[in-house]
Amino acid sequence: MLRLPAAVRTSMVAHAREGAPAEVCGVLAGTHNEQSTASAAARATNAAAAPRSRYELDPGEQLTLMRDLEANGHEVVGFYHSHPRGPPAPSDVDAHEATWVGYSYVIVSLGGDEPVVRSWRWTGERFEREAVGVQD
Repeated sequence: MLRLPAAVRTSMVAHAREGAPAEVCGVLAGTHNEQSTASAAARATNAAAAPRSRYELDPGEQLTLMRDLEANGHEVVGFYHSHPRGPPAPSDVDAHEATWVGYSYVIVSLGGDEPVVRSWRWTGERFEREAVGVQD
C-alpha cells in the first residue's frame, strides 16, 4: 500500500496538467516499507527524446533530487509520471525501463473526465498494482 497525502496527490495532478500534452515525471519521498508513505513529490525534468509518449529522468538531476530528499530526512519511496491521454497502467516501455525493485511507480492519468492516480510496485519482472490511500 502507498499512503499519499491529499496535498501530494494534488501536486502530482497539477504537474501533469501543466505539462500536458507531454508526460511529466518526478521522485516520491517519505518512508519506504511495505506500506510506504509519500510525504513529498519532487518534480523532475522529462529528458526523453519523445516526451509526449514516454518519460526519462536525467540521471544527474535524479541524483541531485535524491541527495536533497535524503538530506532532509526522507527516503525515496518511488517515482511518478503522467499518461496525458492513456490509462493509469504501466506501458510496455514503463516495464522495460523500470529498475527499482520493491518501489512504487505512480501513474497520473488525464485520459478521462477526471484525473486518476494509481500506483504499481515493480517486482523485477512485472508491475503489481498496489492500493493508494489518500489522506487528508
